[in-house]
Amino acid sequence: MSLLATLKDAQKEAMKAKDKPRLTAIRAALAEVKQREIDNQTTLDDAGITSVLVKLVKQRKDSFTQYTDAGREDLAQIEAGEISVLESFLPQPLSEEEVLEMIDAAIADTGAAGMQDMGKVMGVIKAQAEGRADMGKISGLIKQRLSA
Repeated sequence: MSLLATLKDAQKEAMKAKDKPRLTAIRAALAEVKQREIDNQTTLDDAGITSVLVKLVKQRKDSFTQYTDAGREDLAQIEAGEISVLESFLPQPLSEEEVLEMIDAAIADTGAAGMQDMGKVMGVIKAQAEGRADMGKISGLIKQRLSA
C-alpha cells in the first residue's frame, strides 16, 4: 500500500476513533502533500511524500524547541504529539553504522578522492537515505571521510 493510501486510511481511523490530536497531524500532512502536488503539478510518489513528512517533523521539532524555551509546555506537548504521529509514517531511521557503511560504499562507487567529489557522494547517499537519516549529519560524516 502506498504511503498516501496509508495516510488516508489513518485519517479515517482517527475520525472513527475521534482522536482529534492524531487527526490534526494527519490532516496537516495530507494538506501539505496536496499543496506540494499542486505546486509541482505532479503526483507525489512515496519518496516525495516521505520528504514532505520529514519537513513537517522538522518544523514541529523547531516549534517544540521554541515553545519549550518560551515556557509554553501546553503547546510543546501538542507539538510532541504531532511529531510522534508524523514519525509513525516515516521509514525506520538508519543506525550510525548503516550510515557509515553507506558512505563508505558511496565513496568507493564514485571513486571520490577528496572534498571536490563531495557532491557526487551526497547525490548517491541522498537517493538511499532520504527521510531515514539527517542529511546534515551525513554531510559532516562525508566531510570527515573525504578529508581523512
